[in-house]
Amino acid sequence: MNIALWIVAGLLAVGFVASGGQKLTQSKERLVAGGSWWAEDFGTSGVKTIGLLEVAGAVGLILPALLDIAPVLVGLAGLGLALLMAGAIVFHIRYREFKTMAAPAILLAMAAFVAWGRLGPESL
Repeated sequence: MNIALWIVAGLLAVGFVASGGQKLTQSKERLVAGGSWWAEDFGTSGVKTIGLLEVAGAVGLILPALLDIAPVLVGLAGLGLALLMAGAIVFHIRYREFKTMAAPAILLAMAAFVAWGRLGPESL
């Protein structure tokens, strides 16, 4: 189980560092032009905040366990990313974009798996 949790956490971390890093380094206009249409509905600070949360969650999935410093933070990072993806799903539902909800739903499930594995009854 520990190996599966590490694999899922690693995949999530890579994906969220890439996604969040893009939101942090590119302008809102460039994100929209690149296909991130949703950024039009957020202010620049909102887009940067989402990017920061994604990068912080990705770091939280790996570093605490790797350094063995407060490993409970891994589960909390997974929970935070799951909540972030729940928000993305709600956003897609509001715009009736049911076809684009698959990616956030999969990421939510992966993040919830890490949170459950690191915080749940089996983690003790």
